[in-house]
Amino acid sequence: MSEERHVTVQGVRLRFAAAHTATLGEELEPLHGHNYIVSARVEGDLTSDHWVIDFSALKRYMREACDDLDHHFLLQAKSQLLRSELLEGNWLIRFGDREYRFPEQDVVALPIENSTAELLAQWIAEQAIEGLRAGDHTNIHRLAVDVEEMPGQTGGYATDL
Repeated sequence: MSEERHVTVQGVRLRFAAAHTATLGEELEPLHGHNYIVSARVEGDLTSDHWVIDFSALKRYMREACDDLDHHFLLQAKSQLLRSELLEGNWLIRFGDREYRFPEQDVVALPIENSTAELLAQWIAEQAIEGLRAGDHTNIHRLAVDVEEMPGQTGGYATDL
């Protein structure tokens, strides 16, 4: 029989409000926004102090990623359907006959192909993994992140470390 130890954080300050326009097939959703809610779960071995991780450390790694996204337009910079370029301090984004222009400081250009909850969860997880590694949390062997766009609609990502 195997045992699992895990820690989950959610809610308090693990949120961000952001605008995006995702692609679905060959279509582009209208520009809109969400009040996203993020949760994370790590699995690992207990430390000598009998912790998987201090809740506050995990919340800090997750909150930093949320803060980077908060109150920005989330640009899917690797999209095969959107054309985007940075011109004179503004992001110019084109899809067919639609064109959007955003000041550079209002955009987070994410290295993702689409701004779906699943890919946002992966990006947030990757940021948290950097924090876990920098914090020398070598006992953690799995991380799962969920991003809720609205009640009842959540996308997630999980990976072994």
